[in-house]
Amino acid sequence: MADPIVYGPAVSTNVRSVRLALEEKGVPYDLKEIDIFQGAQREPGFLALNPFGKVPAFEHDGFVLFETAAICRYVDEAFEGPALQPADVRIRARMAQINGIVTSYAYPSIITSIVIQRAVVPMLGGTPDEEMIRGALDQAGTCIATLDGFAGESAYLAGESISLADMLVAPVYHYLRGVPEAETLLASAGNLDGWWSRMEGRESMVKTVPNLG
Repeated sequence: MADPIVYGPAVSTNVRSVRLALEEKGVPYDLKEIDIFQGAQREPGFLALNPFGKVPAFEHDGFVLFETAAICRYVDEAFEGPALQPADVRIRARMAQINGIVTSYAYPSIITSIVIQRAVVPMLGGTPDEEMIRGALDQAGTCIATLDGFAGESAYLAGESISLADMLVAPVYHYLRGVPEAETLLASAGNLDGWWSRMEGRESMVKTVPNLG
């Protein structure tokens, strides 16, 4: 059986989420970098894997999959290793809820509107859109406050063991910590601070730290 392939750049939060799941399961995999800054995700070869032109895409023995949460669930269910989805129905529902928060609210506000504007746009020679950043702060704050509440209920975001919820939130949180807006957004997020101290030293996290150059 061939190793699974993850298509996408190591700097992508969603690519890192999939890699975290694979690392936590102990599954060997190949990472095929897609240069999203040069538009490679819109080229025919990649669109054959994901017609929406978003990373990551995933392939395993001819089975192609896209959408981060779906890929992570497949990784957990298709391979042996520690379970990454809680057995308890309510805790598993909490995990799914957190995954939805990341996709619908946290990624658009924190990554698209704050981190990319504050960190990536200047790296590419542009000027951050300060209005976009300001406009995202309320939603980003709601996301942080909500996740901080969940972090206060247990060791990890959805129970006492690491789950896919942690793997979707961690890459977003990692980048947020590197922008000036974090000082205000995280000022009252003590539970998330404790959660992060447990997360950042895990081998999976250390092995997938992105290098932005």
